[in-house]
Amino acid sequence: METKLIELIYSTDTLFLLLSAALVMWMATGFAMLESGMVRTKSVAEILTKNIALYSIACLLYMLMGYNIMYGSSDSAWVPSLDFFLGLDNSLATVVNSGGETRHSYFSDFFFQVVFVATSMSIVSGSVAERMKLWAFLAFAVVMTGVIYPVEGYWHWGGGVLNQAGFLDFAGSGVVHLAGAAAALAGVLLLGPRKGKYVKKPDGGLQPMAIPGSNMTFATLGTMILWLGWFGFNGGSQLSITSVADANAVALIFVNTNMAAAGGCMAALVLSRLWFGKTDLTMGLNGILAGLVAITAEPLTPTPELATFIGIVAGLIVVVSIIMVDRVGHIDDPVGAISVHGVAGIWGLLAVALSNPEASLIAQIEGIVLIFAWVFGASYLTWFALKATIGIRLSELDEYEGADIAEIGLEAYPEFTQKL
Repeated sequence: METKLIELIYSTDTLFLLLSAALVMWMATGFAMLESGMVRTKSVAEILTKNIALYSIACLLYMLMGYNIMYGSSDSAWVPSLDFFLGLDNSLATVVNSGGETRHSYFSDFFFQVVFVATSMSIVSGSVAERMKLWAFLAFAVVMTGVIYPVEGYWHWGGGVLNQAGFLDFAGSGVVHLAGAAAALAGVLLLGPRKGKYVKKPDGGLQPMAIPGSNMTFATLGTMILWLGWFGFNGGSQLSITSVADANAVALIFVNTNMAAAGGCMAALVLSRLWFGKTDLTMGLNGILAGLVAITAEPLTPTPELATFIGIVAGLIVVVSIIMVDRVGHIDDPVGAISVHGVAGIWGLLAVALSNPEASLIAQIEGIVLIFAWVFGASYLTWFALKATIGIRLSELDEYEGADIAEIGLEAYPEFTQKL
């Protein structure tokens, strides 16, 4: 009877993790829809191609090396195991009992982790949209998912230096989202803005010009898909649902995740109305995502009211950040990913101290600085190497005609083109 109970618990936790991972995988669709809606029609097919390719690359590279770098044994808190095995260890696929604790399947853990890697890489895609060469982006994806992400993942979730320092990041505001934003920022700085994004003013300054997205329906659909997938992202990070405590924890995580998104949405809509005189849909969408990113660092210990407050603050700061990045920094980020995942991610990591008594602001700041420094530095060097070799930017003519024609050879909306 005891053996049957152990097997039932094992099977249930494995199923829970697999279903949670499937929800997170569904977020890849959300990113694809969001980004395709936020770019111009001439770049939609290329955006869609990037999203299916980056997900595939993340799966392959994380299987071949990333997972073993992130969770391999190492005597160093800084340097992960370099003796990684290319591939997954089939011998670990059976039930594992350690100290009486039943664990989920080894393969379910891999699947749950690999969709997080793909999420981090998806963040980069939208920021460099409409002017980056497809294969330069995919080459970066190989390095990001195979090395850069696993190393900083090891520092926290693999038991490395950040874990030992007391840094807390429940589901990845820093490890996933800040990392993706840092990699995106490094690429955007080397890439430069889209043609026509900034024009010179008479006083010599730069005036940002609005470049509207092609399809707000797709952008909204993508955001709602991400909202749904986030329940797997945060809820699945509990890793178990087979005890009363775990089941209650997952339920609270779902509620807090939902409330943070709702708070972020309304805060961004209200601020955009007060600031611009219009209720900006794109700001509302980014407010939802900012709330979700912020609560990801700690979705379990806050009350629903506090989770709503965390989302509200995220919704406010993301609007300010998007405007400042554009008008002051002159950084062209078509989807606002650097603000949504970077700035809101930092806020979420600091907000952990509001509800978790084990949190230390010093440890949280150390984690923020270390993750950003590593990912930004390693990404900048990778982007720079790609720029110096194969080049990372489309030609001016290709950018004018659109990434669809230049890189994919077909258009997402061919009926809108002139027929000869």
